[in-house]
Amino acid sequence: MVYYKYYHYDPSLAASVLFAILFGITTAWHMLQLTKSRSWYFIPVLLGGIFEIVGYAARAVSHSQAPNLTLGPYVIETLLLLVAPPLYAATMYMTLGRIIVSVDGEKYSLIRKRFLAKSFVTSDLICFFVQLGGAGLMSSSHATTAATGSHIVLAGLLVQILIFGFFVLVAAVFHRRMKAKSTAKVASIATLKNKTQWQKYLYLLYGTSALVLVRNSARVAEFIEGSEGFIILHEVFLYVFDAVPMLVVSFAFNFWYPGQFASRPEAEDGVEMTS
Repeated sequence: MVYYKYYHYDPSLAASVLFAILFGITTAWHMLQLTKSRSWYFIPVLLGGIFEIVGYAARAVSHSQAPNLTLGPYVIETLLLLVAPPLYAATMYMTLGRIIVSVDGEKYSLIRKRFLAKSFVTSDLICFFVQLGGAGLMSSSHATTAATGSHIVLAGLLVQILIFGFFVLVAAVFHRRMKAKSTAKVASIATLKNKTQWQKYLYLLYGTSALVLVRNSARVAEFIEGSEGFIILHEVFLYVFDAVPMLVVSFAFNFWYPGQFASRPEAEDGVEMTS
């Protein structure tokens, strides 16, 4: 029997609690790493993790309220799970800027370091607020307003995919140029291990970017299908194409934490790199 006002299924309590706990672990780990290394540019990741925790906790609350669901937990879950990934993306954009600064590779970048993080983060923030506003409209009891909100969210997701695609292109072009003609700063690094550090973190950005793109593409397909589409009718897709990719992104930055870039004395894109 389908008795849910806001879902087409009974939200899984076990899955909601599991992912709330897992995001809690990785977010607490990020808190420790951030404070230890003073890598303040990782604050967006910390906020994104908190959004994920609260979002899945809200799903668990919805399960416990059945069959008399209230609007609050549903709105919280919809909003926070939708807008958490752009926060992770903001830190990824700033990480690329710091990698470029660390090897003195501005001349190999498609965008000057002064504008690199600013342009991507600003675009990301616009997408964040567009999706936030659209998700808010989706919770309306009026079908027309809810449909408008869905279209706004879809537009925000599509723009975000374009931005992310360009971000990967910028990283790949910089990577290729640097490997072809390295800088004097990289050549002067004493050990082979340190010479390859910047490449390791570029590969990390490629991998995490691919996961975010998969998540965003699945969300786009969901909104294109609409409120009666196959994806939204089956809860498993939320976990396979949203929860799992974002959890892997978060843990990936735990295991390969680019905290050393926070100690750079240079100021990149108007953001001071604290010592």
